[in-house]
Amino acid sequence: MARRHGEGPRRAKMRTLTPEMFVIVVIAVPVAEVFAFVEVGRAIGWLLATALLLGTSVLGIQLLRIQGRRAIERVSVAVSEHRAPARVALDSALGFLGCVLLVFPGFLTDFLGALLVFSPTRALARRWTSRRYAGRVTSFAATVGRFGPRDRGGRPADVDSTAVDDDLDQLGR
Repeated sequence: MARRHGEGPRRAKMRTLTPEMFVIVVIAVPVAEVFAFVEVGRAIGWLLATALLLGTSVLGIQLLRIQGRRAIERVSVAVSEHRAPARVALDSALGFLGCVLLVFPGFLTDFLGALLVFSPTRALARRWTSRRYAGRVTSFAATVGRFGPRDRGGRPADVDSTAVDDDLDQLGR
């Protein structure tokens, strides 16, 4: 199918969170959490259900500390090995999000948090997120690059540290 003059490439319609959808989510999630709590409380008892919620919150706090340190360490290692840290950073961010979801009280958020804490399901979430947002990130980077400075200041930086001090009089020593 030929494009007419002046038409740009076809873009998929971007789905955005409208204010109405945001209000529905803000109301629906707590209602679903209360419903889940009531059902679990009926099945295993109220005291045990409450203890389970408190236990997952305490576990989430401990995992949050561990995951935070581990995330910083993994990204630092990737950068020091001259590897792109994007995959490691996304994996760490998803693990961190899983720990945060464990901290919030509620069986549904605990379930989602547990899925993100475990490595195999986190890898699936990472692949889905990468596929879904790779085009948007690339488009954003290309757009930002167009507005960046063209000449970054004459001489290139000495990234290999090959400069030597050969004229000490000129340097003022």
